[in-house]
Amino acid sequence: MAHLKRKLEYSDLEATPDDGKRYELVRGDLLVTPSPRTLHQRVSMRLTQLLHAYCEEHGTGELFVAPTDVILTPQDVFVPDLLVTAATADVTERGIEGAPRLVVEILSPSTQKNDRNIKAVRYAELGVEHFWLVDPADQTFECYRRVDDAFELATEAKGDAHFEPPDWPGLIIDLSPLFRNAP
Repeated sequence: MAHLKRKLEYSDLEATPDDGKRYELVRGDLLVTPSPRTLHQRVSMRLTQLLHAYCEEHGTGELFVAPTDVILTPQDVFVPDLLVTAATADVTERGIEGAPRLVVEILSPSTQKNDRNIKAVRYAELGVEHFWLVDPADQTFECYRRVDDAFELATEAKGDAHFEPPDWPGLIIDLSPLFRNAP
């Protein structure tokens, strides 16, 4: 007798033991990611400091860092590296229950394919306004803006550039210190 494949939901993730890995759901399918490497963590910490200062100064929302669950549907649960939410009502005990204003994914060899494709598509479909991809290995920073239900590249920078992401006036990101100690 054939068994139907059951789609997972947030309640299934809540029952998962804490083993240091990130468990995410995209349309009920499980994505498992190992703990991030040190370069990833360095870039995350540096970007966290920049975004925290910006959000505090401009009152543009609240910054959260991984691991924080972003519950967009019962079968779409993400753990982005960084996120900014503008709606305080979306912040609950479980995590962020609504589309953040910004999601940042810091790429690594094990996450790049899912972050660029599967997750990006779903983030846009479910209302995330801005999506940034940061690649420490290539020293690139890509800023996407949601148009209809898809992301369009708004700007990108590489190497030691300085740039200001659109829709974030006054935020200047200097890539040189961001990627310091990169290979």
